[in-house]
Amino acid sequence: MRNLNSPSLTLSRDALRDGMTRAGWPPSSIADAELAMVELIVNAWRHADTTSPVVLILFLPNTLRVTVSDRSPSLPKEKPLSLLAESGRGLQLVAGLTHRWGVDPQQLGKTIWFELDGAA
Repeated sequence: MRNLNSPSLTLSRDALRDGMTRAGWPPSSIADAELAMVELIVNAWRHADTTSPVVLILFLPNTLRVTVSDRSPSLPKEKPLSLLAESGRGLQLVAGLTHRWGVDPQQLGKTIWFELDGAA
C-alpha cells in the first residue's frame, strides 16, 4: 500500500485549502473540495498506477475546477453500490460533493476533473 500522506497529496491539500480560503469559500465547500480531490488523487495511485499524478487547481469566476491527470488510458466507471464492498464508492463520493465531474482522455492517460460553483 502506498503512503497516503505523500508530499504530493499534502502539498495539493494545502494549496487547495489555502487558495479557497483566500478566495472566500466557506469551510463546508473547502472540506467538500478537499475530500473530492483526495479521492481523485488516491484513485490515480491505486487504479492508474501513477505515483505522481498531476494536480491543477483553477479559480475561475464563481467556480473552482480541480483536475487530476494520470498515465492510464482506462476510463473510470461508477460501480453499483454494494453495502458489503470495502471500496468502489469514490466516484459516487465525488459526484455527491461537487456540482460537476468528468473525464477527458488524453494522448497519454486521462484527466479527471470536478467543479464547485459559488465562491463567496
